[in-house]
Amino acid sequence: MTISSAESNVVVEVQGRVGCITLNRPKALNALSLDMIRAITHALVSWREDDHVLAIAVRGAGKEGPFGAFCAGGDIRFFHQAALTGNPELEDFFTEEYSLNHLIHTFPKPYIAFMDGIVMGGGMGISQGASQRIVTERSKLAMPETLIGLFPDVGGGYFLSRCAGRLGEYLALTGHALGGREAMAAGLADGYIDSGRLPGLWASLARTPFENGASVERWCASHLSTTAPAPSWPMKEVDRVFGLDTVADMITALTKTDSDWGRSTLAALRLRSPLMLAVTLEQVRRARGMGLADDLRMERGLVRRCFHLRPGAGSETAEGIRALAIDKDHKPRWHPAAIEEVSAEQVSAFFLQPWPAHAHPLKALG
Repeated sequence: MTISSAESNVVVEVQGRVGCITLNRPKALNALSLDMIRAITHALVSWREDDHVLAIAVRGAGKEGPFGAFCAGGDIRFFHQAALTGNPELEDFFTEEYSLNHLIHTFPKPYIAFMDGIVMGGGMGISQGASQRIVTERSKLAMPETLIGLFPDVGGGYFLSRCAGRLGEYLALTGHALGGREAMAAGLADGYIDSGRLPGLWASLARTPFENGASVERWCASHLSTTAPAPSWPMKEVDRVFGLDTVADMITALTKTDSDWGRSTLAALRLRSPLMLAVTLEQVRRARGMGLADDLRMERGLVRRCFHLRPGAGSETAEGIRALAIDKDHKPRWHPAAIEEVSAEQVSAFFLQPWPAHAHPLKALG
């Protein structure tokens, strides 16, 4: 059975006993639209109770073939336009995306993510909850949202805060991209395979007479390298710098760190929204003590604040997207312009929930 949906941007198939989802918007690096989120959600909900479907497999189509960029995130051009025009679908997008993230994390059947190529933002949201996260030599994982005046959402607070030491703060604030094996070292991937072997493994899912979901996972695992390498980042330095109380303290420490890592990390932070760096640090540290549902509810409030605390073009997020993807001048006018100018009151305003608990759009998440 094959169902093409969202103008073929998502292809949904049952191959043998496996439900297969292919993100098929390669020109946009499979960036998620609201229709794509709805198509994936519909497939998962229908397969959850379907005894014939034992497991789920998800991949992204590239320009050259069936594997490529997994998913580069959400459709940020849509975010920008919707923010400026007051399009209510912006609210629907985040409510339904975060609900999908929760569905994947809590899905009762194996959910196997083939994380080939770019896996960023929303792509991490639909893969980090997988029971098996497969990477290749082409994988590039990141949560780069602070570069566009946003924060690492889609459950980013939850899964980044579970990384060892202060690695979560480092990845969240800098948006540092990890290769496939690096992602395994960070605990953000489970198995590695050469990208050239992906088509064969995917095709075998349809041909193999699986008895149950666990056998699908074992079959995939038998094709993978599951030994995580040593971290490529300076762990002690990451913990020392990103364990400090404030972003300003981190920047001060980095200016005194005489290493290539220190200089490149400082340069990365200097490019990003000072306000959203401070918000992101608070997000990750709060999320460390939260379950997934509470983290997603917190992030849903945060993302509304991103677009509505200073509405329209005044939004830090709208300005970041403008500079990166609309005008492409790469000269965002951040407000405040320096991390030293960010006040505690500006940060705390983001964490005031816009809705009472009984009216929260994600109140039903368990």
